[in-house]
Amino acid sequence: MGDHSTTKLPIPGKRNILITSALPYVNNVPHLGNIIGCVLSADVYARYCRMRGYNALYICGTDEYGTATETKALEEGCSPKEICDKYHAIHKEVYEWFNISFDEFGRTSTPQQTEVCQAIFNKLLDNNWLSENTMQQLYCDTCKRFLSDRLVEGSCPTPGCNYDSARGDQCEKCGKLLNPTELLEPKCKVCRNTPRIRDTEHMFLELPLLKDKLVEYINSMSVAGGWSQNAIQTTNAWLREGLKPRCITRDLKWGVPVPLEKFKDKVFYVWFDAPIGYVSITSCHTPEWEKWWKNPENVELYQFMGKDNVPFHTVIFPSTLLGTGENWTMMKTISVTEYLNYETGKFSKSKGVGVFGNDAKDTNIPVEVWRYYLLTNRPEVSDTLFTWSDLQAKLNSELLSNLGNFINRVLSFIAKDPASGYGSVIPDAQSADSHPLTKALGDKVGNYVEQYIEAMEKVKLKQGLKIAMSISGEGNAYLQESQFWKLYKEDRPSCSVVMKTSTGLVYLLACLLEPFMPSLSLEVLKQLNLPLDAQNSLSDENGNIERAKRPWEILPAGHKIGTPAPLFRELKDEEVEFYREKFAGSQADRIVKAEAEAKKVTEKLKEAKISGKKDRPKKSSEAKAKAPSDTEISISRLDIRVGLITKAEKHPDADSLYVESIDVGEPQPRTVVSGLVKYIPLEEMQNRKVCVLCNLKPATMRGIKSQAMVLAASNNDHTKVELVEPPQGAAVGERVTFPGFEGLPDDVLNPKKKVWETLQVDFHTDKELVACYKDLPFTTSAGVCRVSSITEGSIR
Repeated sequence: MGDHSTTKLPIPGKRNILITSALPYVNNVPHLGNIIGCVLSADVYARYCRMRGYNALYICGTDEYGTATETKALEEGCSPKEICDKYHAIHKEVYEWFNISFDEFGRTSTPQQTEVCQAIFNKLLDNNWLSENTMQQLYCDTCKRFLSDRLVEGSCPTPGCNYDSARGDQCEKCGKLLNPTELLEPKCKVCRNTPRIRDTEHMFLELPLLKDKLVEYINSMSVAGGWSQNAIQTTNAWLREGLKPRCITRDLKWGVPVPLEKFKDKVFYVWFDAPIGYVSITSCHTPEWEKWWKNPENVELYQFMGKDNVPFHTVIFPSTLLGTGENWTMMKTISVTEYLNYETGKFSKSKGVGVFGNDAKDTNIPVEVWRYYLLTNRPEVSDTLFTWSDLQAKLNSELLSNLGNFINRVLSFIAKDPASGYGSVIPDAQSADSHPLTKALGDKVGNYVEQYIEAMEKVKLKQGLKIAMSISGEGNAYLQESQFWKLYKEDRPSCSVVMKTSTGLVYLLACLLEPFMPSLSLEVLKQLNLPLDAQNSLSDENGNIERAKRPWEILPAGHKIGTPAPLFRELKDEEVEFYREKFAGSQADRIVKAEAEAKKVTEKLKEAKISGKKDRPKKSSEAKAKAPSDTEISISRLDIRVGLITKAEKHPDADSLYVESIDVGEPQPRTVVSGLVKYIPLEEMQNRKVCVLCNLKPATMRGIKSQAMVLAASNNDHTKVELVEPPQGAAVGERVTFPGFEGLPDDVLNPKKKVWETLQVDFHTDKELVACYKDLPFTTSAGVCRVSSITEGSIR
């Protein structure tokens, strides 16, 4: 994801474009709505800029500080950094598969972030744009802590909204930014008790005092940068409501420390420091980051995001930079997307609704198809809808029948032997200018390319893609009207003009579509036997745009092409039905079929009379043949066994931890440390069968080495945790399996490979309380594993 071997700096005399996409929050797997909303859209524009010969730098990374990370770390009994390491790796893997071409994909939990953030804060303090005020904040007596925004839920106070699960910082339904004390009937998300209001000291950014500077910037740049209408509307709504001082500190530990003695126990609010992450990640790319970020005369800043992020980028972040009094590169153009919805509802991370980045990879539908579909469906002015039937229609009719058909038809004809084609050699095209059909095609294509560039310069990505695909349609019509198969026999020179012109169009399409489907462009260039590099392929300096009007001149006569092959495969009705069922409305809906299959598996196992028997040890040669490869992340690599807790006691040095002795079928029991004190009474931990992950690398927790991990399920707000329990008839030490997956587990999982972290996100309970990996139940010789009462929970 990006070429780290070369550091990019602004180049005098060139167009220097700094591109950012909203930093995805680190503690979840991105779904398709997240991907099209920021990173994919920004990637298309970055690739377009490079193709045009601009000097573009694309910056992104994971947003890692804040309440959600700290809370998740407490629940999992690990450090916030470990949570961030886990999900940063997952995000990076998903974006690599989607061919996102970051120049730097970083993270906000770095020393550079602290340095840049504190420097900006100190400038604001010196310039008197900050104030210190006492504010009333919700305090939970049960948890004995001030509750940050996302640790509070209640009813939205906005008239007409009444959403009963509004967060303390923003209502997801109406989009209004909130303070936690404004919520009606607030509850602590951890313990569900009602918090009380207490005074606490915080620092505020004085937005009202900065309003004149901000409005001047907005009025100027929204016009010069051609801001999208949804960005302008959201920004103006904020200004109409009247700017208020904005609190920029929080009572947390995980974040950038406030560099004041009085506030040494506080950190910066994530929406003060998160946009500064763009700057600090750039500083990780180059120590000369100021040449990008403090150089408005020579650098243009383009920012991509979903609509819920707009006010932070058009009001709060610009005010922060303006308040420093320094010569910052301010955002020129903002590109905002609405929401991409899924089938009959919304994508939802918490409920598992929709297709997630790792799901797309598992479908075997090529990445270029996913990119194409998301970009043709990009919600630029209103919400759009993902449906499997629409994806099928666009793949089969637009990619396969239009684009793929044109390219394959042209290259296959040229590749025919000289008796019926051109022996893979592009023919010469004498007097192409005087060939009326070809000249008319050139004029049309030239106009399309000009329209394409106009659309892309204005960041109208969906329109740019549509125009490029229109050229493919013109190519198909040109082939049909010319009747080249007849010309080959009756007028070979005219046929040569048609085929040389058409191969030029194939190359032009590979260039125009590279920002949208880079893997497709690479394959087309390979079939053309041309260099696999689309940079500068549409630059003004090289005359490429003018040459598009004369496609017969794009590729030289005598060039030998490579081997043609079909570019797309038809998506059949039965496949669509399979995917629709597999990824239906919610996780509960998805696994109805899996539950039935689990029962069948159980019955088959009983019929085989293997209940209560341990697996026969396999010979080493057998094991070697079955072992999964080190690079393949498969569920069979996990060693999950039925264990029996023979003894459980409190950890001597940690109030939240138990220390258990667990029999997992080995000569000696294993010592396991679990963060379950808060959720399960000690007496309920004794002599109990559990599911145990046995091949994690041992970890020392408060002085005691934990040699395995007990699997437990938690509900969505993590207020309830229950053990995953094997059936009573399951034999201690037998391996928990998943239908369809065979093979021996790793001896010890390599932490660097993130095998457990990658697989864990697909562990959950269904509405029948069955523990599952994706659609597959945790299966033993005596049946499936379950939990007591948590439906649609996550397992870890």
